[in-house]
Amino acid sequence: MAALSMAVSGTRVLIASRLFTPEVGAAAFRLQALAEGLVAAGASVRAVTTVPPKGAPAPGRTPGLTVSRFPVLRDAGGNVRGYVQYLSFDIPLFVRLLFARADVVVSEPPPTTGLVVAVTSWLRRRPYVYYAADIWTEALAATSAPGLVTRLMHRVEGHVLRRAAHVLAISDGVAEKVRRFGVDPTRVTTVGNGVDTSIFTVDGPTAEGAPARLRARTAEADDDRTQTRDAPSATGVAAAGATPPYFVYTGTMSEWQGAGVFIEALAAVRETYPDARLYFFGQGSAEDQLRALATARVPGAVVFGGVIPPAETATWLRSAAAALVSIVPGQGYDFAKPTKIYAAAACGAPVIFAGTGASTEMVRHARLGWTPEYTASAVAAAMLEAVAAHPSPSASATARAAWVAENASLSAAGTRAAAAVLDVAP
Repeated sequence: MAALSMAVSGTRVLIASRLFTPEVGAAAFRLQALAEGLVAAGASVRAVTTVPPKGAPAPGRTPGLTVSRFPVLRDAGGNVRGYVQYLSFDIPLFVRLLFARADVVVSEPPPTTGLVVAVTSWLRRRPYVYYAADIWTEALAATSAPGLVTRLMHRVEGHVLRRAAHVLAISDGVAEKVRRFGVDPTRVTTVGNGVDTSIFTVDGPTAEGAPARLRARTAEADDDRTQTRDAPSATGVAAAGATPPYFVYTGTMSEWQGAGVFIEALAAVRETYPDARLYFFGQGSAEDQLRALATARVPGAVVFGGVIPPAETATWLRSAAAALVSIVPGQGYDFAKPTKIYAAAACGAPVIFAGTGASTEMVRHARLGWTPEYTASAVAAAMLEAVAAHPSPSASATARAAWVAENASLSAAGTRAAAAVLDVAP
């Protein structure tokens, strides 16, 4: 590392992304890890991003990292998601990048941001690296977006990927998809993905011994719809006595993830365990649909807790009967490995993954939990097994966490990504 630091000392790297810490999300955490890896290697790093939404944690400070923020339009959920919202970031970004001093620029999806980075990098005669966490247009195709828009964005995404000096892929599956766009395989590096294993740990507070901020969340009734988000109720996390069995879904709720299968399954689970509950922590385009389904199928048994800090997420995961993860089969996303799998396993929680493809193979191979078919009946059977087996033996929880530490450390992924970025710097 010392030799690398000497070789890149003074290299100016600019990260362009609509998401960056302290916003809560896999992309923000991944880019923070990249920035820390670059700084550790001796580079000078600047992130050009957005002003955090209301309620976000206070931004931290990383020595060697400068963060420039500007306001953008956000949707009702506080997200920079949608064509108008993307343009509110991309148009000002064009001007900022045109006059920014940098030796190499790193772009995060969507492809519209990648196009801005590609054009300004061509004008300024400097290389750029595209960080492919997924294939954006495949996720778009799984939604109700018009076919014309999907085809146009597919062309844009292909152009951005082929023009990049290098592409960082978070998995072999993503790397293969990138190469199908005609990208030279020698310019694609799989850097991996993961979670912060200093936050997501087996040891730490649990829902039964929740810190004050968690206990405060239980004071509100579930059916209080006067707030944007519901607070977990005292029936979900008892103030005293045993905690009824519960499941946790964390992160993005989108159409292609199809988390409604867990709500359907919960109805069957509650025939055996009437107090069983399901907590959603996160947000996404499918949240309203999930709320409506929960009200219709299992009123009062599903709680939407909004976006919470990683440390609080870990608290809920540690005492959950299982963490729930899903991908609708056949939507072109079977190659994905959601970060929520790593977060749960790092906390020792067993995982129930409903779907097919890469995540099914990973959960089975690493013995992280159950891999039912994507049907309500199969998922319900796995959830019943999880409740019956709860709490997990300490040896099993420790084994899951050890697998994450060895295979899905976000810090290690950031170091690998930083090395690939610095390799293309002039």
